[in-house]
Amino acid sequence: VPELSLAAGEMALLAGGSGSGKSTLLGIIAGLLRATRGRIEVAGQRLDAMREADRDRVRARSIGMVFQTHQLLPDFTAEENVCLALMAAGEPERTHLSRARALLASLGIERATARASDLSIGQQQRVAVARAIACRPAVVLADEPTASLDAASADAAMEVIQKACRDAGAALLCASHDQAMRSEE
Repeated sequence: VPELSLAAGEMALLAGGSGSGKSTLLGIIAGLLRATRGRIEVAGQRLDAMREADRDRVRARSIGMVFQTHQLLPDFTAEENVCLALMAAGEPERTHLSRARALLASLGIERATARASDLSIGQQQRVAVARAIACRPAVVLADEPTASLDAASADAAMEVIQKACRDAGAALLCASHDQAMRSEE
């Protein structure tokens, strides 16, 4: 029986070709999809045995996600996109803006009040990383986070994601079909 266990700060690459099930597995780990068998445990909580509303709460507090297409709200500012994650996790409202600004600054986003749609792809990705780690999750799941970037930008983006996870003490599981990323791991 296959098993995957990641400790705080540990990083792993889930490699495979397009269509091999990487995104599906990340969706199951995140509690977005139901597992048909097996046991899914995140931060000491069994997601596969929970009701949907309970999985949503665990995901908001314990799982950060960096999507291939970033999934930012385009008409919201970078700050607002990060604040929404903090709101969903039930973080105290008085801390939302200062935490969002600090995270964005730490990731080199100087245009925190710009709409997400006005940011470059690389900046959007950094905002997505800030959103993913905003609530200090136990695990960050990154699904093809460098797929839309050139090689130099992809390397820089992965450095940002890895550093952010290390600094936050989050485990990182990154799915990719990128051969260059495979050789670095």
